[in-house]
Amino acid sequence: MMNNSEFILLHTTKYGENSIILHTLSREYGRKGFFIKSMPRRSATSLFFPLSILEADIFETNKSRLFTARNVASRYSLTGIRNSIGKSAITMFVSEVLYRVIKDGMQDAALYDMCVRNILLLDAMESDFSNFHLYFLLEFIISLGFSPELHDLEPFLDERLPLVADFIGKPFSEAMLVPMTGEVRNDIAERLLKYIEYHTESSVKVNSLKVLRELFAV
Repeated sequence: MMNNSEFILLHTTKYGENSIILHTLSREYGRKGFFIKSMPRRSATSLFFPLSILEADIFETNKSRLFTARNVASRYSLTGIRNSIGKSAITMFVSEVLYRVIKDGMQDAALYDMCVRNILLLDAMESDFSNFHLYFLLEFIISLGFSPELHDLEPFLDERLPLVADFIGKPFSEAMLVPMTGEVRNDIAERLLKYIEYHTESSVKVNSLKVLRELFAV
């Protein structure tokens, strides 16, 4: 059976000489891996960057849980992300969080729609996006079903709670302007990841967080 599907790319794994497995999130399949056979390296470079929103023909089979993807193409160009080192670093971080937290087989159309909306929002922003990953983490926590009140976050945020409370209480455009150093952002992000770890009972080690700290040091 063949189905045309849109999905967000979270991660890729090399398979053999020139084949890959796409680890994806989609409305139809949730978190799932798709196999691509004999993919040219140039095509892989141009298509498969973190949080790419792609579409492909998905060939389902009863013989394997790993479906095959063919005719892969970009759904959105996302040039605003690809042309910005800072935005690209944020997408690396977000994709790694999604890849490590969302388990294979987990399906949630609302979560997928939230991710697409935020990817397109980040792509369209012209400036003042250094706080964006914190905004995304808070939205992600709500999408996972935790919907925390500030007192739920307090054991994890500790002395950072007043700053996060101020951040949460502002409209999006104002929240992006809340002044924070790279060290403070990094610390808050680590604490929010600990909150996610606690509620999902999983280890969330995100290596790309240190890149954000270096890029948004001020």
